[in-house]
Amino acid sequence: MHRFPALALSAVVLLTTSAAATAGPPDPLAGFYAQPVRWAQCGGKLADLECATLVAPLDYTEPAGDRINLTISRRKATAPDRRRGVLFTNPGGPGGSGLGLPLFLAKSELVKVYDVIGIDPRGVGGSTALNCRTAPAIAAPESRPPDGEFGKWAAEAREAEEACQRSAGGIRQFISTPNTARDMDVVRGALGEHKINYLGYSYGTYLGAVYGTLFPNRLDRSVLDSAVHPEWIWHEQFRQQAVAYRMDVEAWAEWVGQRHEKFGLGRSRDEVLAEVEEVAAKLHAAPVGEYDRSAFDGALGVGARYRPLWSDLASIVVQLRSGEQTQNAEGAQAGQVLANTGLEELRSGVFDTVTCESDWPTDLHVYYENMRMFRDRYPYGFGIVRAAPMTCTFRSFTPPEPPVRISRKGYPVGVVVQSEGDTQTQYAGGPAMAQRLGHNLVTVVDEGKHGLYGGGNACVDAKVDRYLVDGALPGSSSECAGDPRPEVPQDGQGGAAPALSPGRIQTYLDGRGLSAVRP
Repeated sequence: MHRFPALALSAVVLLTTSAAATAGPPDPLAGFYAQPVRWAQCGGKLADLECATLVAPLDYTEPAGDRINLTISRRKATAPDRRRGVLFTNPGGPGGSGLGLPLFLAKSELVKVYDVIGIDPRGVGGSTALNCRTAPAIAAPESRPPDGEFGKWAAEAREAEEACQRSAGGIRQFISTPNTARDMDVVRGALGEHKINYLGYSYGTYLGAVYGTLFPNRLDRSVLDSAVHPEWIWHEQFRQQAVAYRMDVEAWAEWVGQRHEKFGLGRSRDEVLAEVEEVAAKLHAAPVGEYDRSAFDGALGVGARYRPLWSDLASIVVQLRSGEQTQNAEGAQAGQVLANTGLEELRSGVFDTVTCESDWPTDLHVYYENMRMFRDRYPYGFGIVRAAPMTCTFRSFTPPEPPVRISRKGYPVGVVVQSEGDTQTQYAGGPAMAQRLGHNLVTVVDEGKHGLYGGGNACVDAKVDRYLVDGALPGSSSECAGDPRPEVPQDGQGGAAPALSPGRIQTYLDGRGLSAVRP
């Protein structure tokens, strides 16, 4: 048997000991990152995609504890020779299912060079779901409720929070933006990708920014479409939705005022708004068909967002002023879309949990004072919903960590896209997000849509494609035009106002995937 000299043996022992000390304890998350991904054809409407289910820790501070499922989808790059990695996507919410986004993007340039990945975030859909029982309605869904009703709104929010807490099991406090971002990184690791690229809409913009803050060396190109304001997490974010609805209605009223010869609703913005208020008062006293004041307020909010519908909206106001039922109850239809969305989206289990990751005022007098102001100033689009108590007012759990203060240190300059009239994420959020992260901003001028890329705006699509596919950034601050306003001449320029065409509003909404106004 050969023997090492004593000096050599000492050196081996020293090196071995040093290596062991350097290596440190094993990574408790290593097993999650190394788990196999078993793809299989998705079912139902997603049959053209592959799906897989992974596992992640419920609580990342206790990775050896409970686990949750994460369901993901994939559409592989159609030009494999040009493939440049994966593109993670998120549709917003919080609480939106992302499995179908690869199909939504199927006709884009992105699918040629990226494996497009959809994810049902923790708490959503095919992943381990956070299900909250629906509490009984207490308050009437009025756009301008009297003071005496405010207590019912608070009671309904309290009941909803208690119902959610009772049915949320032990997972609710762990359904949060930072944990969802950590899940994304587990998916990245399981896919064997060094970095991801990212496209997020609405709430997904904040999620993407949080991911980049927590994992800056794992993020490459990123597009944040319809951005959340980084200083408005979350209470102020909803208050500002009401402000945005008012701004759109005022822009519409100014346009109508320049066409008094056609519509007869006033010769200025203020005169048109005064006429609108008179119609609202008449409908409150005597509804016309399906229209009461609340449906009217809702229809104004929806119609004013979408510029191509402005002449239809004016025609609806004219007809209701005369007591005439609108053709096909189009305005009521549009108002109902908003009414349902504005109230239903506030009862999603994930929505009611993630938006509670930051502190909300707990003094009901703060809300009641805001409700009085919003009832008078911001009735359009059910603005009062944004000022009223919500489940987070009565939060019954303690978030395990504070919200992440987002920053960009270590990943490339990205792109923020924002429309001027967006009501779900008010325009100010775009410049604020771009400034915070040092991203380049694309403003869609004179546009009220929420979620621009892939929605029919060729200018936005071209700028985003050029960046995500070729790596070429748009200007630090650039513009795209929104959908055009109706071709109704101003006073003194001749021509006739187009007639209200049956089905026009719904046709417009359907053609752009807007029938259910996206959160």
